[in-house]
Amino acid sequence: MENATVSTLEQYITSAKEEFHLISEERKAALEVISNFVKTKLAEDGLANLILICTHNSRRSHLSQVWTQVAAYHYGFSDVFAYSGGTEATALFPSAANALERAGLSVQKLSEEANPVYAIKYDENQPAIIAFSKKYDHAFNAQSGFGAVMTCGHADANCPFIPGATRISLPFEDPKAFDGTPEQEDKYDERCRQIARELLYAFSVI
Repeated sequence: MENATVSTLEQYITSAKEEFHLISEERKAALEVISNFVKTKLAEDGLANLILICTHNSRRSHLSQVWTQVAAYHYGFSDVFAYSGGTEATALFPSAANALERAGLSVQKLSEEANPVYAIKYDENQPAIIAFSKKYDHAFNAQSGFGAVMTCGHADANCPFIPGATRISLPFEDPKAFDGTPEQEDKYDERCRQIARELLYAFSVI
């Protein structure tokens, strides 16, 4: 990643942290469930795995995976690993990738099939986050002892039991509602910002 990109991301993180006061007390309580899970797993096992889940693994779960990994790195938690998945596989929606680029991450498309693979870099010396749409139980993801963070109400309602997981509810509104409208990219930026702000908060209180 070029230094300019790193600088843009650092500025984004700094400004997102200045917005912690925008998070409601109810929402903070939900985020602290993630904080407590990570703290406990690090103390007991020396690592913490989180799978961020929404129905199609196309928007909110990918944004949440990326910001979970960025927040963990930012606060020095090198043994936290973030994954994403859905109740079905589709594809990472381009506007979600665009929002991450505008936030200062490096997003490289590695393949051109219907469900392409992306490499998302948040630091030039750290491994890229490999992003593609998959079911939450895909072999690429952690298989046991993970926190299953449900980022949409539909996935929460339709995954009543996820084997091997501690279930955590953290729903976000779906920017898909604005697809095809003049507000589309702005709404993806808005959701990206909210997710960044909230997950940075979660790791700030560990």
